[in-house]
Amino acid sequence: MCAMIPVARELPTEDAALIDRFIDMLWMERGLSDLTLTAYRSDLENAARHFRQYGSGLQAADVAIIQGYLGQRLQAGNKPRTTARKLSSLRRFYRFLVREGVTQVDPTALIQSPRLGRPLPKTLTEGDVERLLGAVPTASALGLRDRTMLETLYASGLRVSELVGLQIHEVNLRHGLVRVTGKGGRERLVPLGETAADWLQRYLREARGELIGAGVSDDLFLTARGRRMTRQNFWRMIKQRAVLAGIQVSISPHTLRHAFATHLLNHGADLRAVQMLLGHADLSTTQIYTHVAKARLAELHARHHPRG
Repeated sequence: MCAMIPVARELPTEDAALIDRFIDMLWMERGLSDLTLTAYRSDLENAARHFRQYGSGLQAADVAIIQGYLGQRLQAGNKPRTTARKLSSLRRFYRFLVREGVTQVDPTALIQSPRLGRPLPKTLTEGDVERLLGAVPTASALGLRDRTMLETLYASGLRVSELVGLQIHEVNLRHGLVRVTGKGGRERLVPLGETAADWLQRYLREARGELIGAGVSDDLFLTARGRRMTRQNFWRMIKQRAVLAGIQVSISPHTLRHAFATHLLNHGADLRAVQMLLGHADLSTTQIYTHVAKARLAELHARHHPRG
């Protein structure tokens, strides 16, 4: 079984076993990340606990029980998008059971997914980004690390998991490139630009040796204890830096990835080039940023044109 995703032992044995089989399939056949597998497991375990309140296991659940569960989640305050994700997890699970011959009927086949408007990703103006970057003092090793990570993220548009997972040998400062392994094991080369490359060079020269001390690590970005930076540590850091910079909007590491894509398009970048830089498998995923760019242009027109 896929050992990295723990089993919730309070579930009945038959439900836990079915979930294990499904998670193993996703791991072996789809190569999904631990984070994604954990989300699937959580969705299914929560549904299984609800079904048991009505005397049903996962295998025997029918349309009424599943619809009741989803409705209860909405009443409890789940957003429609969250409810749609839970339904998607269940739909994939029951299709797997049908494929494996565990059951003959997919009870989710008759349940319609809620219609969802596609939300525009939260982003930052170029001025916001400059304030964020400028708010990081670089006199200490940790400050220099933080500034370098933010500069690298904004210059490259990496996912936060890709950023904290960077290894030293994956960075080529001579050519200003990083080699990244993204979702689905897809590898891509991403340019850094002169500014981020200069900060990386300074970090490697002045800060990383102090952070690693007598330890040994191939990880590029390290904590004060010489260990790899985690997504959680970076998330907390960027929140703190945003407060110091006086940025009013809610910000996360993904916000800088959105800013990277939006600012490229605002300055005339080709959509397919942005798709390649972001590591999107499907162009439709990248197209959301064209809406952000258009919204920004419309705002500028309304604010500055005499007849806006």
